[in-house]
Amino acid sequence: MAIGPRLDLRQSQSLVMTPQLRQAIKLLQFTNIEVSSFIEEEIERNPLLEHDDGFDTAPLERPALDQLPVKASETGDVADAVSSDTLSSEAAAPLDQAEYAETYDPGSPGDGGGRGGSQSFDGDDRTIDDFAEKSMTLREHLGEQLRHSFHDATERLIGAYLIALLEPSGRLSTKPDALATALGCPLADIEAVRARMMRFDPVGMFAVDLRECLAVQLAEKNRLDPAMARMLDNLELLGRRDIRKLMAICEVDAADIHDMIAEIRRLDPKPGATWDAQPLVPVIPDVLMRPGTEGEWLLELNPETMPRVLVNQTFTARVLPRCTRDERQFLAEKLQTANWLVKSLQQRAQTILKVSAEIIRQQDGFFRQGIGYLRPLILRDIADAVEMHESTVSRVTSGKYIATPRGIYELKYFFTTAIAGTYGHESHSAEAVRQRIRAMVNTETAETILSDDAIVIALRREGVDIARRTVAKYRDALRIPSSVQRKREKAEPV
Repeated sequence: MAIGPRLDLRQSQSLVMTPQLRQAIKLLQFTNIEVSSFIEEEIERNPLLEHDDGFDTAPLERPALDQLPVKASETGDVADAVSSDTLSSEAAAPLDQAEYAETYDPGSPGDGGGRGGSQSFDGDDRTIDDFAEKSMTLREHLGEQLRHSFHDATERLIGAYLIALLEPSGRLSTKPDALATALGCPLADIEAVRARMMRFDPVGMFAVDLRECLAVQLAEKNRLDPAMARMLDNLELLGRRDIRKLMAICEVDAADIHDMIAEIRRLDPKPGATWDAQPLVPVIPDVLMRPGTEGEWLLELNPETMPRVLVNQTFTARVLPRCTRDERQFLAEKLQTANWLVKSLQQRAQTILKVSAEIIRQQDGFFRQGIGYLRPLILRDIADAVEMHESTVSRVTSGKYIATPRGIYELKYFFTTAIAGTYGHESHSAEAVRQRIRAMVNTETAETILSDDAIVIALRREGVDIARRTVAKYRDALRIPSSVQRKREKAEPV
């Protein structure tokens, strides 16, 4: 074999992840909140980008094509409804300077312009939440009660130390004797201060265990009688629903034991857990769904969650002739970045709408007849139908929500594994089977408690081929106790 240099010609294919491609993939998997934050950062970095305020008062305002209703039954037409002309250069161009000067009056009421400012409340963006009094934290609330309840400096010091050691649940993880050692004071002083502070609002704080927490709350209601105290000493029996033993220990009858259990259930085992809890943030859907006049489903993107940005071509045309070579290169890079961002946002909107339409088409039975008609669905089914990769469908459906006549659901909710049907019948959705198990348990009585084996037999009669361990797994996921515990709970003690 000869050894020497030679020239070969080879042809190969490779995928290069350019920065623009990585940006498009990242935008696709972002939630609407993350996209809004990303847009704000890009607008700060790029002088050619600006918000599309819409100019609602302009008579020539037209809705973008990606906001037009789309029939879910016509998946193939979705791409045409959100074509590449959604944000065309003509629609994206801002108003001319002279035209803007004619429509804008800096001294008009509501604009906040002029030396005298606005004399109207039309331009006030503040809401009632801005005027609401700021809520007090739990430690501030307890500290205020401490100042009004104790006048001795030593007692206040002990109380402040207890507040500092407080857990989020309202308990103390440190034992009182350890507190006495750390502060160098008698244990009796610690217990005296702690006993008074356990009556602070909310009642039951500063307890060292669950029994003490519940006992203080019952004592505050004047319900801590000897029978209730014996029940608190045997909370493990209450957890096992062993009602007969509790009746014997507390020396009460069936009616009294049920009243005592109901009284304990009304107590708060973690009185400090909900005080500093953040308010729930409502979910804003990305896609809106409504029934059409002919029985079809209409889909449209939510304008509140779809970010809209414009490329300021007028600014570029006005500044570019007076720029140096380096400045022109800078503007060219920013213009390319801005155009690519607008195109990526447009592609994101198109993909979300296309995937959502196909999901609605395949889960039509769920929206018309309920959870029992939820079909088994995997990412590959949608990917094959819309001619996309499974990873793209996964990114689109993660963190995206749709508002339907049956409520707001994450797009991921409609993907469930399949459970085979008996005798070769059609498979069933795992979510539908779980809800069927819940419905069976909810209709039980004290005489008709269903074991896992009985649930398996009932489901197989309905055409669901399921194993007992699968029923047990679904029951645990639904937080349904075992049949033995349910029987103890629903049995009438004599």
